[in-house]
Amino acid sequence: MKPNTGRRLLQYALQAKTTFIAALLLLSIGVAAELAGPFIARSMIDNHMLAIEKPYYQTQNAEGAVSYNGVYYKRGDRFESGEIKGQEIRLVQIGRSFYFINEPVKSLSGDRTFTDGQVVVRDGGETASYPAVKLSSSDVFAFYKPEFPGIYQLVGLYGLFLVISIFAEFGKTYWLQSSANQVVRKLRTDVYAHIQRLPVYFFDNLPAGKVVSRVTNDTEAIKELFIAVLSNFASGIINIIGVYIALFLLDFRLGLISLFIAPIIVVWIILYRKVATKYNTIIRSRLSEINAIINESIQGMSIIRIFRRQKQRMAEFETLNEDYLKYQDKMLNLNSLTSHNLVGSLRNFAFVLVLLYFGFGSLGGGTIVSLGVLYAFVDVLGRMFQPIIGMVNQLANLDTSMVSAGRVFKLMDEPGEPVTDGEMPRYKGDVVFEDVSFAYKKDYVLRDISFAARPGETVALVGHTGSGKSSIINLLFRFYDPQKGSIYIDGKKTTDIPKQWLRKHMGIVLQDPYLFTGTIASNVSLGDERISRERVEAALREVGADRLLAHLPQGFDEPVVEKGSTLSAGQRQLISFARALAFDPAILILDEATSNIDTETESIIQQALEVLKQGRTTFIIAHRLSTIRSADQILVLHRGEIVEHGSHDELMALGGRYRRMYELQSGSTMAEPAAAAAMQGAAIQAESPDSPAASAEAAAKEQPALQSANRQG
Repeated sequence: MKPNTGRRLLQYALQAKTTFIAALLLLSIGVAAELAGPFIARSMIDNHMLAIEKPYYQTQNAEGAVSYNGVYYKRGDRFESGEIKGQEIRLVQIGRSFYFINEPVKSLSGDRTFTDGQVVVRDGGETASYPAVKLSSSDVFAFYKPEFPGIYQLVGLYGLFLVISIFAEFGKTYWLQSSANQVVRKLRTDVYAHIQRLPVYFFDNLPAGKVVSRVTNDTEAIKELFIAVLSNFASGIINIIGVYIALFLLDFRLGLISLFIAPIIVVWIILYRKVATKYNTIIRSRLSEINAIINESIQGMSIIRIFRRQKQRMAEFETLNEDYLKYQDKMLNLNSLTSHNLVGSLRNFAFVLVLLYFGFGSLGGGTIVSLGVLYAFVDVLGRMFQPIIGMVNQLANLDTSMVSAGRVFKLMDEPGEPVTDGEMPRYKGDVVFEDVSFAYKKDYVLRDISFAARPGETVALVGHTGSGKSSIINLLFRFYDPQKGSIYIDGKKTTDIPKQWLRKHMGIVLQDPYLFTGTIASNVSLGDERISRERVEAALREVGADRLLAHLPQGFDEPVVEKGSTLSAGQRQLISFARALAFDPAILILDEATSNIDTETESIIQQALEVLKQGRTTFIIAHRLSTIRSADQILVLHRGEIVEHGSHDELMALGGRYRRMYELQSGSTMAEPAAAAAMQGAAIQAESPDSPAASAEAAAKEQPALQSANRQG
């Protein structure tokens, strides 16, 4: 059983765990530095700004004391051990004014008023009255002056924590993004490497655009998971933990009131993902389909324009685009209706509870907390909702990333071909098919195929479309393995030879060769370090490519765009021949390499073919029978069976299917046109071993496999 998506993402994240841990450590430091602010503010309010109402005592020591009417007074909590305290006095704030009371005050809790030189304090049913004198602004400032050094220290400490949080935020962002880039690079590399190991038949029914979307769009969405989502959720969780610690440190009872927020957030995330995952799965699927249709349209742009199918293709694209927009709008509605509304409701509800608490007094019936604690509590509680907003806003990205990761891992879970290190010596090319039967699905497209190709021989495969020619080559390359029978190379069963070893000594030239972006020389060597520049140039000269490529400004270093679209068919074909020659295969497959070439170029390519075939076992898939007259043996396929076997002269003398096909192509027969048409119709009818559907299936599967073979050189 394979691990779930989250666990597999964690395994990738652990590959960059050092930078992730460093980022999370800096994140924790930054959160702690930010949360220090409310505590500093509380200390500033309670210990300095409002502490002026604490008891003051007369003192003989002028240091740190306040001079009022020629007498020195000092706050009671600032007397040193052993220092004598004199008469107690109190300062009382009523409105914006301060009053001096020259005697102890029992309590300042309750409602305060100043009338006729008396400060009256009413606390419940009790009333206390104290003679008082109103202080001038300079007197009030004098009492505040000793508080300034402490306030300056707290401001400096706040600035220090602010600098720490700035550097922590920078380091967190840098390391988090750096580690995310490492993870996505590794994931993207693994996906691409796995694509290289997937069997050829996997791509038969999967559009290239969908594969590209997995490697690019989906992995980019996973990158957002590690950068934006992880950053917001990690900072959010650490912030919330820090906030709750701060809340309980400020006031245990108020901390308990705020506990309801955490479970609501957890439940909300679970419910949100249930709905959002359904939408995001469709969104990512539609995006893949859009990429696929764009890729297909670009590849077939000439056909679309020739047959004037622009409107139809546009309609198909618009249908997908509309569906994509519909589900994007659903996600937008989901996010708009819930995320900010939820956070706003939670915040307002939390503040209402706090106000109710202060409205009814403390839960235990004691006194209400100080103004500094209240300010710090509201500040800290407000700070908790900022990361919650960040987390809720990232829920859409979280779900998109998880859906994308699931799609990527689904591709990576497709069984791939095993990679075997090492290589085998170049074999001679003695090929034997022994009672081979093969089916792509359930209907056999090859039945009891038996023949032998000796080293150096040329074997031609002829027959109508769907007769099984390309299927034989697919089995030889081990793109597929037969259900019955065996294939031997130099006496060894091909299923006992690792696929990479087997293909190392095989080469193929397709009717429509595939060239990669690069140069002519790089398309010959395919970047193989074992193929030197001298070998590349020698191969090009031997096949006569220098004659067709001599006019190019940069010669063999001429740039080649994707598929070699700036080169002629003959130039592409000769480059493909040189590629096969440079790799020096023991077995060579030619898929009617001259069918699309003009007569003048064909003569050059025919000479190249003779050079290429020397010393190699060569298989030719022939459509133009005039090109295989010199083949050592010709296999005539019909409905997946070898119906005729021999040289050109032998088969012509036999007067069977091969002769009729040859005469139809050469025009030497005197048959009536109607008879010829009937014969062609019968041949087309014979394409399928059992049914037209099976023929279409076989034909559809053969060509992509051979195209892939060409890409592998």
